[in-house]
Amino acid sequence: MSLLSRLLYPPITRLAITAPPGAPTRAGIAIVLIVRNEARHIAEWARFHHAAGVSRFFVYENGPGDGTIEAIRAALPAEALTVIPWAQSRFRTTRNREIHNQVLAYAHALMNFGPAFRWMAFIDVDEFLVPVSAPSIPRALEGLEDAAHISLPWQMFGRGGHATPPEGGVVANYTARARDSFALKHGLNFKCLVDPARVTEVGVHEFGIDGTAQGINDAGRPAPHKDRSNPAFASRARLQLNHYYTRSDAELQAKIARGSNKDVQADKHIRRVLRIVAAIEADTVEDRTAIDFVARLHAATP
Repeated sequence: MSLLSRLLYPPITRLAITAPPGAPTRAGIAIVLIVRNEARHIAEWARFHHAAGVSRFFVYENGPGDGTIEAIRAALPAEALTVIPWAQSRFRTTRNREIHNQVLAYAHALMNFGPAFRWMAFIDVDEFLVPVSAPSIPRALEGLEDAAHISLPWQMFGRGGHATPPEGGVVANYTARARDSFALKHGLNFKCLVDPARVTEVGVHEFGIDGTAQGINDAGRPAPHKDRSNPAFASRARLQLNHYYTRSDAELQAKIARGSNKDVQADKHIRRVLRIVAAIEADTVEDRTAIDFVARLHAATP
């Protein structure tokens, strides 16, 4: 789509909804996920989050692929998984405005499945919700019972020197994190945990709650969504959102080759991805938060 067309017909990236009321018995955490061609990593991702206390996974299947759904079915109990066919074509209005397909899926999940849960998280397979010191995600959220929107900043991980996917999975092999994600010129963003019964607007990286655009970080500090990039909002006190942006170099090249899931010129998409990778890898620290959590899980298992 040309620049002029995008100016005349900007994409629709937010949808207003009327959230259904929560069920009297609602409880627990659900994750909403859109997948395609993630068979290599999805079993590890699913087992990690199920062990961390996620009770239900709503997986929107973006077309047939490489065995992704078979892999996640093998990784989770049947009662923990719901798969919804969801071909991620680029829907458009009659005025040629693109409707962000991920937002459509998220709205569908909130309206149809949200009433059963206290929390819904909206993340991807390259993102892990990691309890920093608590034994589970639900325990990490204790003390935030009145919250309706928790913003978790990406903690950005690079290639870690891996040319090809290493044996042993993502968590064990990728520990090189950008020292300060809030200092990155490119690549800072958030994913969210929300109370489905209070969502009034759906996006990818933020949600409207009770008609407002504000929430808290995981330490309980409030802020309007527009002010979340302020370093004072930075927190990983309870939960850390590890974003394994590249994984190996081979997977980075595949990510670039796939292109964007939005109407973006190919060369612009490539430049953006490479800028983010360069920023991540310019100054890194070793981060073992996810490894330490897995160790706590193993230590607690009889």
